[in-house]
Amino acid sequence: MKKVLSFSLVLMLGLIASQILPGVLGDNYEMLRSGVNALLYICLSFIMINVGREFELDKSRWRTYAGDYFIAMATAAMPWLLIALYYVFVLLPPELWSSGEAWKENLLLSRFAAPTSAGILFTMLAALKLNETWMYRKIQVLAIFDDLDTIILMIPLQIMMIGMRWQLFAIVLIVFLLLWLGWKKLDTYEMPQGWYSILFYAIVIFGLTHGIYLATTHLFGEDGGIHIEVLLPAFVWGMILKTKHSESKHEHRAADAISILFMFLVGLSMPLFIGLDSSTLADVDSITASQPMMSWGEIALHVLAVSLLSNIGKLFPMFFYRDHKLIERLALSIGMFTRGEVGAGVIFIALGYNLGGPALIISVLTLVLNLILTGIFVIWVKKLALKAYGK
Repeated sequence: MKKVLSFSLVLMLGLIASQILPGVLGDNYEMLRSGVNALLYICLSFIMINVGREFELDKSRWRTYAGDYFIAMATAAMPWLLIALYYVFVLLPPELWSSGEAWKENLLLSRFAAPTSAGILFTMLAALKLNETWMYRKIQVLAIFDDLDTIILMIPLQIMMIGMRWQLFAIVLIVFLLLWLGWKKLDTYEMPQGWYSILFYAIVIFGLTHGIYLATTHLFGEDGGIHIEVLLPAFVWGMILKTKHSESKHEHRAADAISILFMFLVGLSMPLFIGLDSSTLADVDSITASQPMMSWGEIALHVLAVSLLSNIGKLFPMFFYRDHKLIERLALSIGMFTRGEVGAGVIFIALGYNLGGPALIISVLTLVLNLILTGIFVIWVKKLALKAYGK
């Protein structure tokens, strides 16, 4: 619980700092942003390697996972689509409802609500001694597939943002090669997996992906750069490592510290939104960022509505696994409510496309609210599980 509250606190502190530092640092702020972005990608890569390390499947039983993957995909898709509809039809004026650009931007921005936080969820449920139940084992599969689906679906969304250029074919080819490598070499390579080793791998992955972008930009110009986000390469690297679980408190503290730093940096990366006027908004180049800011009361109401929609969407697994009790299926679905670093990573990627405005602030505060509520969600799951198993 302390870890989850820390995530919420540092995300808010970063958000506050993002509104103060531009005025304090002036022209030097852009230099800070460049360093923050590099560190953010390294932290995100570190987190995704660890998510990939949790991806443990028996490949001989791959057909049995097909149904689980469909349910996980739908569980990730439902909150995403509900929030995209909300952002377009509630936050935007009617004249933009048929705008292709508006739909593209909001489909990307609303994807933050898709992933369940596997790391937070597994740790808290295991601490509550639920790791021997059917519900816990099924949540393990669904949460990892949920994250994988989020990563895969980010690819076509990003392709929509850059348009039909030859670079997208290169990106699609790289994606298929990475997925093939991850499946073929799943849990294969014996390599050091201390936190410092994983951090080194994260730095290398960031260096390679950023190097490809810099090289292609130099050769083909700013619009010709091939930008491969670290999400998938880092996840696949974690998949192919032969997982070694460590119970060392030192390892857990180091991983938590990097996750906490990441959440702070996500908040720090937010664009300036306090004190903007109409003349400033006229200079932005995205529909979401050009929308006028709301009062904090209006934002609070939208945060509550978006939180409700995102969690309603996560109830999808309750309608499957009919061979188990309804109370078990409800506990399974509520367990999927937890959000964390991967959702924050999606918000950060959306920032790279200059998305902003009220929808961005609502997304960040919704993430904060769900982090604060995570402890309540897990306690709720525990009570339902204990009732289901007669303990």
